[in-house]
Amino acid sequence: MMRKRWPWRRRAVIRRQGRRLSSSSPSPSVFGRRARRNFSAVRMWRLAERANKSEREERSLRARDDAAVKRALGNMGCTVSQEDKAAAERSKMIDKNLREDGEKAAREVKLLLLGAGESGKSTIVKQMKIIHEDGYSEDECKQYRAVVYSNTIQSIMAIIKAMSNLKIDYEESARTDDARQLFALSATAEEQGVLPEDLANVIRRLWADSGVQSCFTRSREYQLNDSAAYYLNDLERIARPDYIPTQQDVLRTRVKTTGIVETHFTFKDLHFKMFDVGGQRSERKKWIHCFEGVTAIIFCVALSAYDLVLAEDEEMNRMHESMKLFDSICNNKWFTETSIILFLNKKDLFEEKITRSPLSICFPEYTGASNYDEASSYIQRKFEDLNKKKDTKEIYTHFTCATDTKNVQFVFDAVTDVIIKNNLKDCGLF
Repeated sequence: MMRKRWPWRRRAVIRRQGRRLSSSSPSPSVFGRRARRNFSAVRMWRLAERANKSEREERSLRARDDAAVKRALGNMGCTVSQEDKAAAERSKMIDKNLREDGEKAAREVKLLLLGAGESGKSTIVKQMKIIHEDGYSEDECKQYRAVVYSNTIQSIMAIIKAMSNLKIDYEESARTDDARQLFALSATAEEQGVLPEDLANVIRRLWADSGVQSCFTRSREYQLNDSAAYYLNDLERIARPDYIPTQQDVLRTRVKTTGIVETHFTFKDLHFKMFDVGGQRSERKKWIHCFEGVTAIIFCVALSAYDLVLAEDEEMNRMHESMKLFDSICNNKWFTETSIILFLNKKDLFEEKITRSPLSICFPEYTGASNYDEASSYIQRKFEDLNKKKDTKEIYTHFTCATDTKNVQFVFDAVTDVIIKNNLKDCGLF
């Protein structure tokens, strides 16, 4: 039985045989059969080693390739994961922005102020600045000084012109010269935005005349600014060289609104956008693009205008014009879901006027007493009866004095509660 030779023993045999062979001349007989077998075995072993090495190298290369593929796939997986993660982050950000925009939109309230001319809309806007925006600064008040001067001059001029039309005489004939001076000095003063002392003295003398006072009491027969008496009675203060308008002076100023005035303020965690539009007929065509997305409409009516006519149409009663406009707004198909808030404004002037000017001037069918409570309730019913959808649409009515900050603050607080309630109702939470 032959012993198995390990490769290392074979290598030793070959080395020994090789040394012996190298010491003598090569002869084929020396090798013999055994040597040939050993050389054959070595060649076979070397071939096997070479094959094994090739196989190992191939396996190593294949392993490296597999590792490279795995790494590539791993990196690709990471890339995909990073892209997915980035996309998910973008999606979350979009959702967050949409949610924030939705919450912001839910807190945004758009109020449209409508009503005939000189019904107090602009005064309401000024009150919002006083109540919710810390009022007017001293510099802002100074900017209204020229407007106060102009309103004062225009008021006394309107009265003096009416005296001629109504054939009312001055108590003192010297006032005729004052009237001429008034018209001579007023143009330059208004242009420069000043109230010089000589003009102030002329106005003071005219306003003190009993004939002028008599004409003032008939102001319903001509166009006169509601703030005329306020400014003329306080002429001493207004005419001072260091005069700075007060908040109340600013509230009383009258400037015709043209175009659209937008005011922003925050109240009860709601962001309000209030739009004041021109009340004159020529301005109404500009309202249309304000209607979309309106939360509520505040419709202003001047109670004291029941015995006045329009400045642009002296054949049309102002109260009738307001009712006509309110009818078109209240029953408009665009506003079926819009809250309508009715401000019966200038209640202070109405309370003073109703005792001397009967409501029957506007409503011939009225047979009630000439007092504030009964007459104001009648006007309220007249407007609320214009609502053709009483079963589904409610009119929220408030009596207001737009120049009274406390009154406006109280009323607007109630208005905001109505808006919040209606928003909750729309969400099914009320």
